[in-house]
Amino acid sequence: MASLQAVAVLMFAALVLTAAAKDLTSYTIPNWISLALLAAFPVAALAAGLSLPQVGVHAAVGFGALLIGMGMFAAGWIGGGDAKLFAAAALWLGWPAMPSYVVFTGMAGGALTFALLSLRSDIFRPYVLAGPGWVHRLAEPKGDLPYGVAIAVGALAALSDAPVAKGLPLPF
Repeated sequence: MASLQAVAVLMFAALVLTAAAKDLTSYTIPNWISLALLAAFPVAALAAGLSLPQVGVHAAVGFGALLIGMGMFAAGWIGGGDAKLFAAAALWLGWPAMPSYVVFTGMAGGALTFALLSLRSDIFRPYVLAGPGWVHRLAEPKGDLPYGVAIAVGALAALSDAPVAKGLPLPF
């Protein structure tokens, strides 16, 4: 079961990193990524030996995160893909990891905002124009923020606190 648990956790990492890369390059997070996270969670929970009440707590955390994400989407603060990714990752992380997930995601979002503001400044903008098209979009002065990147960083940073990853030697 430990190797199945490790494969599941690596799949989680690969999916959130894929979401970050897609959001960074296209400002979209495909639905299949959040759906894959949702579908793979029962396997990860079984492999980690989570009890039914623990799975219920994870489901409640994921549902709560979805409600919060929907509210943030309705307010125009984040995109719909961001809200779904945030909730799907919260399902995997569960309650013990949720506070660190929120803090790390917020910190990563702040760092991402600072980096994009710098990239969009008059100092760096001329250099950016020599790069690929997706970098041009990132450097647009009134451009959006690919918050999927911050969500992925927060999820990976909090993963060591998650019950689905307990006992695994994580490199991050």
